[in-house]
Amino acid sequence: MDIAIIFIFFLLGLIFGSFFNVVGLRLPQNIPFANDRSACPHCHTQLSWYENIPLISFLLQGGKCRHCKRRISFIYPAVELFTGGLFAISYINFGLDWELLTALLLVSMLMIIFVSDIAYMLIPNKVLLFFLPLMIGMRIIVPLEPWWSPIAGGLIGIAVVALIILVSRGGMGAGDMKLFGVLGIVLGTEKLLLTFFLSCTIGAIVGLVLLVGKVIDRKQPVPFGPYIVVAALISYFYGGELIRLYLNFYI
Repeated sequence: MDIAIIFIFFLLGLIFGSFFNVVGLRLPQNIPFANDRSACPHCHTQLSWYENIPLISFLLQGGKCRHCKRRISFIYPAVELFTGGLFAISYINFGLDWELLTALLLVSMLMIIFVSDIAYMLIPNKVLLFFLPLMIGMRIIVPLEPWWSPIAGGLIGIAVVALIILVSRGGMGAGDMKLFGVLGIVLGTEKLLLTFFLSCTIGAIVGLVLLVGKVIDRKQPVPFGPYIVVAALISYFYGGELIRLYLNFYI
């Protein structure tokens, strides 16, 4: 029975992942969601109904547009696949508990931000403002221990990134700062600090690989949001184990 429920959550994640792609791509450009179906970014041919689900479209067409035969970005079907996986992981970790709703909301917010920051190097305020009251409400329903941890986490998240922005004169953006503020409410103080450490570490490693591989140059701006997304998900689902492992190793 659990396997069936896990599969259902995976399918729900695939469906919602397709919607998150649309939100992440259209919201920053103020494109109405009621517009015509999506179109190929190369030849601008409108996609059929099944092609609007990137993962299915990608698999059926062998990674190419059936009209112009140009390569389709793997990012959008990957977002669907990861959303499906994360929805399933959320159920595996929390079962049918209130914290499951927190997990699904967090995954939803982060997937939209991932798409938006990859596409436009922008974390939309509208996304953060939509999810902020929901996250606060869930932390009232399912409080962390100690009770003040979400409050401190939110304040620390904003303060640390604001300091980095001032010192580096633009090393991080205001969107990153606001995102860390919202994440602090969800994760609490310890996991928020772990998220910050992991995002910087992941960003440094990936950035070095991209530089060595000459994919980017030193002066090319790179979105930091995807690193925060990955770090936040690791911290939320596995942060407790990582912190305990660290304490056991060094103490």
